[in-house]
Amino acid sequence: MILVAGGGLAGAAAACDLAQQGRPVTLFERERVARHKICGEFISIEARRHLASLGLDLDALGAVAIERVRVARGSSLIEAALPFTGSSLTRRRLDAALLSHAAASGAGIRTGCLVRRTVTESGATGLELDGGEGVRGEGVLLATGKHDLRGMRRSPPGRSSRSQLCFKSYFALLQASRTALEGHVELMLFRDGYAGLQMVEGGIANLCLVTTSDRFAHAGGDWRGLLQSLTAESAHLRHRLQGATDRLDRPLSIARVPYGFLHRGGEEAPCDLYRLGDQMAVIPSFTGDGMSIALHTAKQAARAVLTGEAAAAYHERMHRALRPQMRIASGLSALGRSTGGQVALLLGARLWPGLIQRLAIATRVPDLPVLP
Repeated sequence: MILVAGGGLAGAAAACDLAQQGRPVTLFERERVARHKICGEFISIEARRHLASLGLDLDALGAVAIERVRVARGSSLIEAALPFTGSSLTRRRLDAALLSHAAASGAGIRTGCLVRRTVTESGATGLELDGGEGVRGEGVLLATGKHDLRGMRRSPPGRSSRSQLCFKSYFALLQASRTALEGHVELMLFRDGYAGLQMVEGGIANLCLVTTSDRFAHAGGDWRGLLQSLTAESAHLRHRLQGATDRLDRPLSIARVPYGFLHRGGEEAPCDLYRLGDQMAVIPSFTGDGMSIALHTAKQAARAVLTGEAAAAYHERMHRALRPQMRIASGLSALGRSTGGQVALLLGARLWPGLIQRLAIATRVPDLPVLP
């Protein structure tokens, strides 16, 4: 029995894949039902292919097509076609559908089940659940997302990440704004951060943003105050949100996300514990490739288990494969949060019309062949 800790995108995809290959697998998820999560919800072409290979039909779930990108700073605006057609779908709907599909494929799904820590006995790794229940298996896939298990903490975030705050909410836009936003993902740059806006299913828009704790404090430590501060600076965001209705009572928020984290592993780590999703790599949100990494590492971790590849070898292989994209994405994120970098990005995009497409391609996760 393979054990999967975490029922988000990475964990559910890995459990689904293993079950479809005939391996007994049980997934443990802390939440009883899928919930909204801090995520821009942009699904790249690679992520869409991974989901299709598992048998999940995004169009049937109501996914919205994304074909173009707009970048705005102040009153400046540039637009370009994406080098592929992406999709947009809420994580709540996607995660629920993938967990259901994994169960239908034969995976055991235990929801409302909190994993406290990993336990290694006689060379085998198992899980300790809330309440003290122990579960033993033939390998553990660690897919707990942004939640670290006791004793399995990732490297702490760097100085810049420690000061960052992430917020997300959904808005019902006026019809004119909805029509203008259809088929686009919009990236709005402002002092000390950036925001992404795109339509999701149900005719609502996802606003996901990264700012600093200082800016949030200067805005009164309040979501409404922060929005007022951002719309005062960004004419484009102000125009989009004019007359809009916030669909959440309070925004989702998170701090100290270890952007740029890339696990390498070591000889001291258990040979049968495989990290995937945010436990393997946390790519800066600026490039919108987090879900692709989650699905890519899920596929590779499942194949590593199936072929008997040791966890250390898998981690080293993933580290080599993801490092170039992580470096580019981290550099772009740093540019996107600085005044000089923002000006340079917009100027470069105006001088070289193909720059945005090239950057989008450069930060995509490589579609590595799985092990035989």
